[in-house]
Amino acid sequence: MTRLPPAIPITGTTRLYAVLGHPIAQVQAPTLMHPIFASLRIDAVVVPVHARPENLEHVVRGLQRMDNLDGMFITVPHKVAVPRLADRRGPTVDIVGSANVMRRDTDGGWLAENFDGSGFVAGLVAAGHDPGGRRAALVGAGGAGSAIAAALLTAGVERLGVYDWDPAKLGALVSRLEAHWPGRVFALDGPRLRDADLAVNATPLGMHAGDQLPFPLDSLPRHCVVADIVMKPRETRLLRHAAAHGHPIHHGIHMLEGQLNSYRVFFDLR
Repeated sequence: MTRLPPAIPITGTTRLYAVLGHPIAQVQAPTLMHPIFASLRIDAVVVPVHARPENLEHVVRGLQRMDNLDGMFITVPHKVAVPRLADRRGPTVDIVGSANVMRRDTDGGWLAENFDGSGFVAGLVAAGHDPGGRRAALVGAGGAGSAIAAALLTAGVERLGVYDWDPAKLGALVSRLEAHWPGRVFALDGPRLRDADLAVNATPLGMHAGDQLPFPLDSLPRHCVVADIVMKPRETRLLRHAAAHGHPIHHGIHMLEGQLNSYRVFFDLR
């Protein structure tokens, strides 16, 4: 018989955090945050909330009016839309144009911030793939991709090529990054990532079994680390193919694991 994990006691004093996404089955925040709450003896739970894009503002506004809800985690596809629903935005949000967390401050206002990028880089470094001085290429200029691009440049990548199927989205991101890191970032004209030491999938491609590869592998040098931000399944089609081609691979869960300390500080968990 399978042994179930102990149930989390929920009472009238339990504080709530929500994780918002569409779809929602893949989210890992509850699994990773509940042990932190338990270790710190914090009476709180993270609850998955399935919010369709057309309902996002209604869902967020309703959650913000819940007095026992202290914060929200934001995942696909809401990271770009959420900052306008916050009262204040952290400096990273202003650079990358997306957020992956919001918290209620003591005055009742809501602050949005983004730790996707710093978490991704922390995960890379912990796995022995320090991006400093490397050449990186990234596919996906959405909320997570924008944050990762900025964090890679902050971490000292020599140059960064970015591609997205939406030319307007791609151009806007490259312009924002160029303003902060001139001469180190450029737009790719297609999803063929050449001369890269690190190749990153920052799109949702890979969440479903029939998804196409976000980029081909035949143009990558053998030493290139292939990283995916998709967390479920752990072994995406991209990572399976990359490993079969002899590339070092880096799993999506490391990005979330790399954010845990930032979450503790941001939400003042102690």
